[in-house]
Amino acid sequence: MNLPTRILLATVVAWSSTGAANPKTVAKPAQARPTINLRVDDSALGENKPGAPLLSYADVLEPVQKAVVSIYSTKIVRNANPLLQQLFPNLPPRESKQDGLGSGVIVTPDGYILTNNHVVEGADELKVSLADDREFTAKVIGTDPKTDVAVIKIEAEKLPVVTLADSDKLRVGDVVFAVGNPLDVGQTVTMGIVSAKNRNVKILEDVGGYEDFIQTDAAINLGNSGGALIDARGRLVGVNSAILSPSRGNIGIGFAIPVNLAASIMKSLVETGTVARGYLGVSTETITPDVAEQLGVARDTRGVVITDIVPESAAEKAGLKRNDVILGVNGHAVGTLEEMRLMIAQMAPGSVAQLRVVRDGKESKMDVTLDKFADKPDELLSGVTVQPLGAEERRRLRIDVRVTGLLVTEVEEKSPFRESLAPGAVIMEINRTPVREVEEARNMLHPGRNLLAVYYRGAARFVVVVIE
Repeated sequence: MNLPTRILLATVVAWSSTGAANPKTVAKPAQARPTINLRVDDSALGENKPGAPLLSYADVLEPVQKAVVSIYSTKIVRNANPLLQQLFPNLPPRESKQDGLGSGVIVTPDGYILTNNHVVEGADELKVSLADDREFTAKVIGTDPKTDVAVIKIEAEKLPVVTLADSDKLRVGDVVFAVGNPLDVGQTVTMGIVSAKNRNVKILEDVGGYEDFIQTDAAINLGNSGGALIDARGRLVGVNSAILSPSRGNIGIGFAIPVNLAASIMKSLVETGTVARGYLGVSTETITPDVAEQLGVARDTRGVVITDIVPESAAEKAGLKRNDVILGVNGHAVGTLEEMRLMIAQMAPGSVAQLRVVRDGKESKMDVTLDKFADKPDELLSGVTVQPLGAEERRRLRIDVRVTGLLVTEVEEKSPFRESLAPGAVIMEINRTPVREVEEARNMLHPGRNLLAVYYRGAARFVVVVIE
């Protein structure tokens, strides 16, 4: 990272005295130096009298600064030269080290820290530096690329923490502060306002993410990611995440994840090890005036229209139909498909969503018990895709007729289970129980050590996989 050049500016004044250059000038008798009396008010700016205007936020921000940390990541990158690998197959790839910088917010006295997924993603080592210069090694508790939220933890006690606000109550114009370590210059506080709410700017589009950003003009730069967005009462309202800029520098368009969303993701990651999202099972489009007119509703109607329904989904079971217009979820108006998708995803599987629906010009309310959303329906373990073993696969892979279970079809290169499982292997049992369906197998797995009975290349063996 190229840090900005530090420049010191000074004013130089040239003095000229013709008398000093004239040897015949006679020195005048020394005169007593004048005294100067200055009016000084040595009280801190924040020491205001009751009823006086607020002139400083120092008292509000000082406790918060103690709970904001710097996060230094290290990643080992292995680069293989294809030509050299062909000539020398046993030649190990070259290794290089990449360093990263971000920020984080301590939210519990025993060391849980909120930050961004992109701050910790792929890191081989994480170091956390506190405001009092203490340094700790951190471990990743969980990440959610779809919201860019991550939770890490350091082993410490009685740490300073921030208080969380209700980010749903933020208003455009509210004063906010961004706290973090931009460009590794040290902890920095910048001030601005809430410029907009509920922003969806396609930053997480590549991962099918959920965006509901707070936009602010408080200066955010590289290194601020994962830091705190604080309101004027010193409460956490967001986790700084991204900027829009043609120059990679701050131009006053920054984005933070609302703390309500970040806290719900954190709670799920800490308590369950994963993020469970509600799933309705519909395809929708934001309704337009022309479509609204064709469906028999007012042209200025705001909502989403159902264009398709997944068979056997929660939506089908509840009786939703194609061309139904959804106007609201749980009493909250829905204006776009992104808004509805986010609302449903923030609800837990098994919970009931009350929808306000218009069908054939008549409005009604419908209760839908949500399913569980699976990012990859056929993914059993992180990076491991499976499917029920069928007759065609059995014949092609010459698998014994006595073998039943789930066939491993793909293992991603970055999967933590790449050394234990391979495409073509059949998972016959999980924790001593036979498996045949993917969802059934997922429910058999639990955090910690799991025993798998695996058939591969004509032999059966036991494999232990650890789920953290």
